[in-house]
Amino acid sequence: MLVDFLNYSTNPLFISQHLLSTLGTEISVSGKDRIPANSAVLVVSNHRSFMDVAVLMAALKLPIHFACHHYMGQVPLFGDLVTQMGFLPLDEPKQRYNTFFNRASLLLQHRQAIGIFPEGTMPMVQETAPNSIGKFQRGFAHLALRAPVENLIILPVAIAARQELNTSLFPVRWLQLFDPNEPLFDRPNWHPLVLYHQVQVSIGEPIAVASAQKQDYHGRQALNWVNDLTAHCQQEIQSLLKQAL
Repeated sequence: MLVDFLNYSTNPLFISQHLLSTLGTEISVSGKDRIPANSAVLVVSNHRSFMDVAVLMAALKLPIHFACHHYMGQVPLFGDLVTQMGFLPLDEPKQRYNTFFNRASLLLQHRQAIGIFPEGTMPMVQETAPNSIGKFQRGFAHLALRAPVENLIILPVAIAARQELNTSLFPVRWLQLFDPNEPLFDRPNWHPLVLYHQVQVSIGEPIAVASAQKQDYHGRQALNWVNDLTAHCQQEIQSLLKQAL
């Protein structure tokens, strides 16, 4: 019994649910019927709060391996939590993409869910409005089209805070202690902290990555597919966000 409890209590989904319960966060979910049952899933979402990881896991009822910034794996104690939650900290810039691609592809081949916030780190180091969304980076689209995975589904999801508390943690420049090469950390403002009280999670239409798209992943056609996929996901999430708020 004790071993079972310890195994359960270190499960990322359990940790996420416990965190939200402790903070008293209420979650409403729409589009549950769109969650794929038997496919590799790449979850793509907007991002404003450290709570987004827990919110997505609880809403989708899935343990999800999230890509996260390099520094998160370097912070003492916090790095242990990152590992326990199954995060995928990005490496140093020179080997960042290849390492992440290999790890994410292996997990997807085993029907594990991968989570990516295409807005990157920017929303986490500056204040943003609940209805705002930044420009999407294209890495998730490259992963979806290059990964040697059959029946891969991209699932766009919008997180809309209806009630939240906004405060701050510490000067953003302190993060340079863990990643001095990140230009976003060279700014005078404080690191914002967004705590959700009530949040709406809206699940968009699943996008099946076609075999033809994977076969055409080369040259200019690859760039066209990537740009179209990135734009489509951003527009879908922006639309879901507007409907929720």
